[in-house]
Amino acid sequence: MNKIINNSWALFLGMGLIMLAHGYQGSLLGIRAVREDFSLISTGFMLSGYYIGYFAGAKTISNLVSRVGHIRVFAAFASVASVVILLHSIIVNPFTWFILRIVTGFSMVSLYTVAESWLNDRSSNKNRGSVLSIYMIVLYGSMALGMFFINFSKPENFQPFILVSLIMSLSLIPILLTKRKPPTFKRILGMKLRDLFDTSPFGMVSSLLIGSTHSALFSMLAVYAASMNFSIFEISIVTFLVAISGAISQWPIGKLSDALDRRLVIIYCTFGSSFFAFCAIFASSQIYMPEGLATPKYWFYFFVILFSFCSLPMFALIFAHTNDFIPKEKFVAAGAGLQFAFGLGAMIGPFLCSFFMDFVGPNGFFIYLIIFHASIGIFGVYRMKIRAVVDNPDSQFTPMPQTITPLGMELNPVTEHIDEPYSEKVQKMLKRKGVVIKKKDEAVVEKEIT
Repeated sequence: MNKIINNSWALFLGMGLIMLAHGYQGSLLGIRAVREDFSLISTGFMLSGYYIGYFAGAKTISNLVSRVGHIRVFAAFASVASVVILLHSIIVNPFTWFILRIVTGFSMVSLYTVAESWLNDRSSNKNRGSVLSIYMIVLYGSMALGMFFINFSKPENFQPFILVSLIMSLSLIPILLTKRKPPTFKRILGMKLRDLFDTSPFGMVSSLLIGSTHSALFSMLAVYAASMNFSIFEISIVTFLVAISGAISQWPIGKLSDALDRRLVIIYCTFGSSFFAFCAIFASSQIYMPEGLATPKYWFYFFVILFSFCSLPMFALIFAHTNDFIPKEKFVAAGAGLQFAFGLGAMIGPFLCSFFMDFVGPNGFFIYLIIFHASIGIFGVYRMKIRAVVDNPDSQFTPMPQTITPLGMELNPVTEHIDEPYSEKVQKMLKRKGVVIKKKDEAVVEKEIT
């Protein structure tokens, strides 16, 4: 563990600062949109821009990284993200913010791609699981802590936007000063959607639906809380609890899915999410009743925690379930295909959720989540009736963030073999001699070349 941190501390620190800023600005923009009296539909439309940019970047960034390199791409898009957040405070308009969110989404997926390909290059079969675990802790922990920064200043002020930009700019320092040589970029090709559907209809459909659900959850939660007249501190608490609960739940639910029929675990989790979302509606409706009848807010927090505990491991469960039906060498390609389906769903999630909130009221947020989670469960029950469980010894649950890119899928320790990385000294010697050899002990390789 210490070796992993020593080799990749600059990358983890840079990504931690980025996620700190990312978590902060997500809540900041949602609250500011409510304070500016943006309509709910305009707000949902604006926030959906992030996922459109994310989806577009995931399909195109590999070519750019191949041409100009990891460090330049990281520096360029961290700078772009830093500038874009400042523009939000200058031009306060839903359509302008929509365009800016597209740019932010494109920038963020570029940063994720660089980070995860870099971690893959620094990983070996022995430590990939540990690397992915640390990466998850950094992502979720930093994003959760970023939620509390909304207490720094009123969202109507320009200072919060400057702080986001400042943190984003600071993330460049450890990456640009690292002595580590950037990796050679390897492009990952996904499965065709038709092939993915034929392999696992439940995997593809549920990935599409959970993409719509999670994008709405992270984009519209602060909007919901602001619409319910939560204080800034209360909004930071509820958004923090969602991120932390989802990270903690990955391990116990994953272990359970390895012991049981994974589809059964997915079904119980998704129906559990629907149930706890319904309980959150009930709890929130009791908060503002007359004294003596009102329910304390901690009941609402409690149900939100349980909802997140069941919901956020869903993508990793779906990924592991899909792997149950394919050979090991296709795990990464299938993961890339699932991310494609997830991205398609994510693009419409915030916008569609805003229609529910506009039509029903703020609790349309949870009604939307109930409907989509229940749809996954109903389809899962149907699939269990027409297809038997498959025992694939190569497939197991691996905790992973829902922001993982296709390159990050290779951090899963059950994917195809990744060689131990050579030291920079050996890599230079190999390059100078033009030698292409199979992996051997590093000391043997160095001796042979000299």
